[in-house]
Amino acid sequence: MSMQFNRRKFLILGSATAGSVLLKSCASPSSDSGSGDGGSSTSGGGDGDTIKVGILHSLSGTMAISETTVVEAEKLAIKEINEAGGVLGKQIEAIVEDGASDWPTFNEKAIKLIDQDEVVTVFGCWTSASRKAVKDTFETKQHQLWYPVQYEGQECSKNIFYTGAAPNQQIEPAVDWLLENEGTEFFLVGSDYVFPRTANTIIKAQLEANGGTTVGEDYLPLGNTEVTPIITKIKAALPNGGVIFNSLNGDSNVAFFKQLQAAGMGPEDYPVMSVSVAEEEVRQIGPDFLKGHYAAWNYFQTAETPANDKWVADFKAEYGDDRVTNDPMEAAYVMVYFWKMAVEAAGTTDIDAVRQAAYGLTFDAPNGLYTMNPNHHLSKTVRIGQIREDGQFDIVSSTPGPVDPLPWNQYVADTKGFSCDWSDPEKGEKFEA
Repeated sequence: MSMQFNRRKFLILGSATAGSVLLKSCASPSSDSGSGDGGSSTSGGGDGDTIKVGILHSLSGTMAISETTVVEAEKLAIKEINEAGGVLGKQIEAIVEDGASDWPTFNEKAIKLIDQDEVVTVFGCWTSASRKAVKDTFETKQHQLWYPVQYEGQECSKNIFYTGAAPNQQIEPAVDWLLENEGTEFFLVGSDYVFPRTANTIIKAQLEANGGTTVGEDYLPLGNTEVTPIITKIKAALPNGGVIFNSLNGDSNVAFFKQLQAAGMGPEDYPVMSVSVAEEEVRQIGPDFLKGHYAAWNYFQTAETPANDKWVADFKAEYGDDRVTNDPMEAAYVMVYFWKMAVEAAGTTDIDAVRQAAYGLTFDAPNGLYTMNPNHHLSKTVRIGQIREDGQFDIVSSTPGPVDPLPWNQYVADTKGFSCDWSDPEKGEKFEA
């Protein structure tokens, strides 16, 4: 995969040198303890032979089904960078912490990484609940978080880079495609926290503006598997079939798809569009329960690009031939490289300098070319996939090129017409475009 600076023209990776990802054993028993040489550690400024970064995801609890593989993707990127000479001539030392699917724990671990471990940046979170839990910490401490998962938008923090999709790069194109191809009556089901509720607010406004109908809406507490009442409501609201838009996260998806099939509600009459189910979730739930349903992402493992062929092969070589890649993993892998490029462009790990240097950087990712915008989001191609018998996705729709991100939603009245631009201090988080 090639990487480019739009301001400087020099090779980022350089010639490959021997090395491996450095993993620090943390004080918490839930921390990941990997192999490392135990050599010199550094302050956040990187005054020794290594530069410390934090990795903060759920390695236990209901979200471990999704987040464990994101950690693996981040470790792979760090290993590759270290083997190619590191960052500013130094090796990256990754300190891994377990958020344990618990939002206060995420914040405690974020504080530890910043104050105790003195990392220069953090790669972390999956749910918007976990991101919201740490957001104030990163802002008050003037630190930096790289967040790899699609989300509900309605946020644009100076201290966060968002490498997953904004709603206009996932949710909105999925709704448009469903209206054109699968029907106009929607039942919305999601986990009971900020992402699904905000996403469904956007979807309801979009349906109203485009001739669709919301026939029902229901939520499960995160990790809850009592899905029978929701399935009963869906069948009552859509007796002749209709679209189910699914923003459940974590283990709830296992029970939902198994019981949906048991109720005889197959994809022919009840097509499900998911925005938090990807290849890894399909692998763990079982493709027999999901075959024929849909998901909207920017990346699928079946994307046909030379960069993707190489990345999939490299990931399987590292973690096993039976493993799969998915969109959040790709976004996590990519964000480590964007941080690396920004540090190299800035010539320092200083957070403000890295932030400014990131704007306009491009990366030839497995999904295609990504560009970092001054609103801290990436321009990305949007794809709709249908789940196959082998657990992979047939890509049934794709935008002709990258879609520019809009963190402030243009269907919601309170944010319509607003934008974000951190390259201009007079604009910043939210301004009327």
